[in-house]
Amino acid sequence: MEYTPRLFKKYKEEVIPAMMEKFNYRSVMEVPVLVKIALNQGVGRATQDKKLVQNAVEELTSIAGQRAVATYAKKAISNFKLREGMPIGARVTLRSTRMYEFLDRLVSVALPRVRDFRGISNKGFDGRGNYTLGITEQIIFPEIDIDRVDSINGMNITFVTTAKTDEEAKELLRLLGLPFQKVK
Repeated sequence: MEYTPRLFKKYKEEVIPAMMEKFNYRSVMEVPVLVKIALNQGVGRATQDKKLVQNAVEELTSIAGQRAVATYAKKAISNFKLREGMPIGARVTLRSTRMYEFLDRLVSVALPRVRDFRGISNKGFDGRGNYTLGITEQIIFPEIDIDRVDSINGMNITFVTTAKTDEEAKELLRLLGLPFQKVK
């Protein structure tokens, strides 16, 4: 028997029928689906210390369960002492099983560890059905050993969906378990 992530099973059994009912889709193929999750971490102080980018790559790799890669500056900015081609961050893109596993860990383990957590912002949608969530500390993930962390870095987590509108994307992500703030 092949392994199926818990959230993918939930998507098939609960999310698809709920979305079809709410948005009056005629076909199951119209229901939006989560395509990928992209994690990006910019390391601002990497211009002084190249080792920080390597640490960010290792941390993102352990968080995602998939090898992260360093990102490099596209152009030089003298005010920031940044030259073209310098390593300045790390990124990783998750799809399929790893994507659902990461989302499950994010919702059930990492987000509840955020201090004074009252839900994630409703303002991260881009108008095309994608959502970006900013996290201020990478230490909310249990994979990170706090004793080995040199500096606290934030990261952006982007959820890419096939939804046509932000409303559809928000409903999809809400049904998958993302705890959005209550609108007043």
